[in-house]
Amino acid sequence: MEIMGIITIANKNFWKGKKVLITGHTGFKGSWLCLLLNHLGSDIYGYALEPPTNPSLFEEAKIGKLITSYIGDIRDYDKLFSVIQKIKPDIIIHMAAQALVRKSYNNPLETYSINIIGTANLFEAIRYTSGIKAVVNVTTDKCYENRERLLGYREDEPMGGYDPYSSSKACSEIITAAYRRSFFNPKDNNHVTAIATARAGNVIGGGDWADDRLIPDFIKAITKGEKVKIRSPYAIRPWQHVLEPLSGYLILAEKLYNEGTKFAEAWNFGPDDKDAKSVEWMIKTICNYWGEDASYCIDKNPQPHEANYLKLDCSKAKNKLEWLPKWNIEITLKSIVEWNKAYLNGENIRAITEKQINEYINEILTDDRE
Repeated sequence: MEIMGIITIANKNFWKGKKVLITGHTGFKGSWLCLLLNHLGSDIYGYALEPPTNPSLFEEAKIGKLITSYIGDIRDYDKLFSVIQKIKPDIIIHMAAQALVRKSYNNPLETYSINIIGTANLFEAIRYTSGIKAVVNVTTDKCYENRERLLGYREDEPMGGYDPYSSSKACSEIITAAYRRSFFNPKDNNHVTAIATARAGNVIGGGDWADDRLIPDFIKAITKGEKVKIRSPYAIRPWQHVLEPLSGYLILAEKLYNEGTKFAEAWNFGPDDKDAKSVEWMIKTICNYWGEDASYCIDKNPQPHEANYLKLDCSKAKNKLEWLPKWNIEITLKSIVEWNKAYLNGENIRAITEKQINEYINEILTDDRE
């Protein structure tokens, strides 16, 4: 049977034994990616600061026992370079970032330093390291110049960003394109490294304890017996389970590894249009799934600017990578309730996370065979 499209993430023949470096591996998405790659049999390395939250999925799931972890700052070029030289990875997935919009208002210089200089540091280190075949720089859906339109943004549309976080990620995209053209262009110097960027929507899932994010705020309030306060109840976002974009990153990385510069460009990974929901719809639905009198209220205090409407056009990834989202928003929210109730009940966190990874991959296998 020919294995195609999103099923590629279950292709252990490709991923088994591949040396994969994840920057930002101690974060929420990085931790899920470590467990996913562990499932696929990869030789995993990580470079990041200590886990950004307490508790953290990285610590709760004891991920440090599964990988080779280097603690360091992406802005420390000398250390980053020495680690990459030591590992000489086959594939790098770059997720180290200051990833919170509201935090970027409080500390814009830190945000710009991490997200811009950090990206440049990485590519400069890659430039002088042989054997790296594929690099995926994970940015954000917020890198576009958002005009609050109903149509989704395509990869060839202008970069922008209202706030420091969003604009810093737009800069990361521009830096990636500049390095790709200047130093990783096979027409000029036959460099073997293929570089792409990946722009995902609002990623949610179990194990996210970041501040000022919708689902973590809900969980924190519920565990305290409080109503969750929501900002911008009518704001619409492209919500998706964390495994959705991660599957896209891995498909993209495999294409870059095998076919090189043909896929070295920008890619959107977002949910189907029907899963772009308002903040209030999300909270009402998760309160219903949670039960136990979970409820919410609207925070009427003044808030810093955030986009009211944002949607991605993912037709390129669907057509050229054969990537498709698999878990709709209802399944996603049910999985988050299941994960967090397991955590609150003292269950094995690595086990519940791996269970959901297996369910996701099994659903892909089932759909592909139908």
